[in-house]
Amino acid sequence: MKKFSALSILTEGLSGNKGWKPHWQSVDPKSQYEVVIIGGGGHGLATAYYLAKNHNITNVAVLEKNWIGSGNTGRNTTIVRSNYLLNESSRLYEHSLKLWEGLSKELNYNVMFSQRGVLNLAHSLQEIRDSKRRVFANKLNKIDAEWLDSNSVKKYCKIINTSKDSRYPILGATLQRRAGTARHDAVAWGFARAASNLGVDICENCEVTGLQIEKNKIVSINTTKGNINTKKIGIVVAGHGSVLARMAGIKLPLETHTLQALVSEPIKPILDCVVMSNAVHVYVSQSDKGELVIGAGIDSTNSYQQRGNFSIISGQMGSLLELFPIFSKLKMLRTWGGIVDVSPDASPIIGETPVKGVFFNGGWGTGGFKATPGSGWVFAHTIANNFPHKLADPFSLNRFYKGKLIDEHGAAAVAH
Repeated sequence: MKKFSALSILTEGLSGNKGWKPHWQSVDPKSQYEVVIIGGGGHGLATAYYLAKNHNITNVAVLEKNWIGSGNTGRNTTIVRSNYLLNESSRLYEHSLKLWEGLSKELNYNVMFSQRGVLNLAHSLQEIRDSKRRVFANKLNKIDAEWLDSNSVKKYCKIINTSKDSRYPILGATLQRRAGTARHDAVAWGFARAASNLGVDICENCEVTGLQIEKNKIVSINTTKGNINTKKIGIVVAGHGSVLARMAGIKLPLETHTLQALVSEPIKPILDCVVMSNAVHVYVSQSDKGELVIGAGIDSTNSYQQRGNFSIISGQMGSLLELFPIFSKLKMLRTWGGIVDVSPDASPIIGETPVKGVFFNGGWGTGGFKATPGSGWVFAHTIANNFPHKLADPFSLNRFYKGKLIDEHGAAAVAH
């Protein structure tokens, strides 16, 4: 009997591409791969795709310990934007946003990218100053950004509470019209199919148990499906990046936390943009299925647990109702937690490591999803050329030795 993976059934059914034959078999342990990507999430699959497409490196394997899209890629809150303050961050995220704008066409797969606009609210005089500073910085980097006063915010988002009598009155907001949302797991499926079509091998339910290092160089990977020989590896594992790095003897400056989120019961279309608030600490959008997607709460304690925390969730609900009293009678449909690696400056680590042939991409904190295509693009370039892409160069490990931190704490319109 012919066997089909869940991915082949899904993608053939959606695309009508009956001739597609996925490279979805177990990876041959005797094979010598030029590159092995550890992590079958959005970043890892994007890296494999761009290795094949941009650099003609198709002798690539992607290893995923569960199934494609089962980790953070399938449990994030879908926001895509590039309105970061610092030059290094905004340029990388803007490169990613430009890729998002043509991604469905390029992958021939609908990632449901919706440029509905993102509002970042200001509730105090200091937040007004900080927000306007970020608008000016964005414009200097040729990134679209606008400042709206309170009346304009109400006009753009009619159901938001702009009353001056509220506990945190809305004094204005920044607006990036090109920003919006995308379907989280569709991005993984799209990159997986496109990479597979280019010859990349993808192996699900294949957990990495060890890395074999000889003379400070990677030679093979131990997995639950056997040993795999390779010249290079890319570690792209959200939440467990430091664990994989330690297998190669590398200690990274990362902490792992659980990011809390939830969705409401489905309702008719009522919110046609993304609203984010640093002061009350919540962000919200509405999915195509009608659910309100709500997030912003991060557990202060270190944890690998992918589950909801009611104390965090209840705080988010209070913040949500401060902005949208109209949602007070909605019921929660489900809640979850996604584990994220956070670096000391809340910016990612992308590039080479002290071990030859071992490359690392992680530490994105809460900003990973929006960077997915851009991250894969620059990481593939770095692996292929043994030299960092110019957009990734500032995010190397060397910045911690040189003190050139990219401190986006609070600068990205979120407090974590």
